[in-house]
Order: sequence, then C-alpha cells, then structure tokens
Amino acid sequence: MKVKTNEKDRQTRIQQLACNAARRVPTFVRLSQRNVCPSVRLSQKSICSSVRLSQKSICSSVFLCLIAVLFGSCADTQNEFTSHHCYFVFDNQTHNDATLAAALTPYSGVFTTITLTTKGGARYFVFTSNQNTSSEKIFNNIDTQRTLILGMNDGIIVGYGVLSDPPTLYAYDRECPNCYDDSRIPIRSYPVSVASNGIGTCNNCHRQYDLNNGGIITSGDNGQKLTRYRATTTGPLGVLTVN
Repeated sequence: MKVKTNEKDRQTRIQQLACNAARRVPTFVRLSQRNVCPSVRLSQKSICSSVRLSQKSICSSVFLCLIAVLFGSCADTQNEFTSHHCYFVFDNQTHNDATLAAALTPYSGVFTTITLTTKGGARYFVFTSNQNTSSEKIFNNIDTQRTLILGMNDGIIVGYGVLSDPPTLYAYDRECPNCYDDSRIPIRSYPVSVASNGIGTCNNCHRQYDLNNGGIITSGDNGQKLTRYRATTTGPLGVLTVN
C-alpha cells in the first residue's frame, strides 16, 4: 500500500508541474506580444514621420524652384525692356517714307533714327538711317491728335537685327543710357550715332553698342546697355508702334 501511495503522489506532482508550466507559457507569450507591438507601433510612427518629412521637403524644394524660375523669367523680361515711357505710332501706308521702310525690312541691316523738328509752325518727323539716307514727313491731322512720347528726349532708333532668325525688330532710345540724366538741370543730350554695321557710339563716353544684339556694350567701360522699347510693325509700308 505504501508503494502504491508514493507512486500516486509522484504522478500527481507531475500533473501539477505540467499545469503550472502550461499557465506560464501564455503569460510569457502575452508579455512578448506586448513588447513586440509597441516596437512595431514605434517603427510605424517613425516611418510615417519620415515619409511626411520627405514629402514636405520635396514639396518645399519644388515650390522654391518654381518661385526661382518665375522671378528669374520676370527679371529677364524687366531687364530686356525699359520702364521709361514711350508711345509712337506711325502709319507708313499713309506717309510712304522710304527711309523708315528700309528699317522695317527684315535683314536689311538698316537702323533709322526718328526725331522731330518744327518748320514754319508745322511739325515734322525726321528719319535718318545708318546708310546715309534721310527724309522728313509733315504731321497730318491724325498725327497731330495722336499721343506722342518719342522716348526720353524726343529720339528713338528702330530697325531689324541681322543676328536672329526669325529677325527681331528693335526699338532703342537715342540717348546714351550711361551719360543721359533727365534729372539734371539743364538737361543735356548724349545721342548715339549709328554706323552702317549697326554699331552705335556715344561721343561723350565713347562706349559702343551693338544694335543687332539687344544694344549690348561691345567696347568701352562697363555700364548699361541701350534702353530698349517694345516695337511691332505690320510691314515696311504698314503701321509702326513703339511703346
């Protein structure tokens, strides 16, 4: 009886140990799950935060690039044309001026200076080209009534450049931008004279400007290029508009 009792106790003890082990396994698993899940959640949060930061950085970079391009384009346009006032409209279909018509012919290499004069109480347009031709046309009734602002000091230069394709119609102020000062009293004129090759020269500062290439300085001290206005024409014997 004593042997059987010991055997029975031993089996009972084994069962108790087995039950205790079974209870401990789920607890360990639950603890492991709890430890793993926060790590996973933290990793997910870190990844999401990194993605959001990357997206913000990319968007900021793209936005800055667009702003730079926009302002760069605007800056280029502002530098190309002046903010000085100029308004000139001339109907060459009515006046039929050959000196101006030559300058309004693409690839002609002709640049014509336009100024004003008065004779006997009448006003005239004066056209002088860099090919040693000149002419005058009296104001008609429409010209008299039309608004006229002929550059900074009553003189502009027009003509097609020969270096671009399609050709560019240029309109420049006649005054040297590095010598003329409209705030100076009395106002002094420093006109640019244009040679047959399209190079303009200021007799005061001796700078030379390339009228075929946007009026840039080709000789002399650094400074501003020729003052440029917008210009359009309907043809040599059409309407010229400068503004």
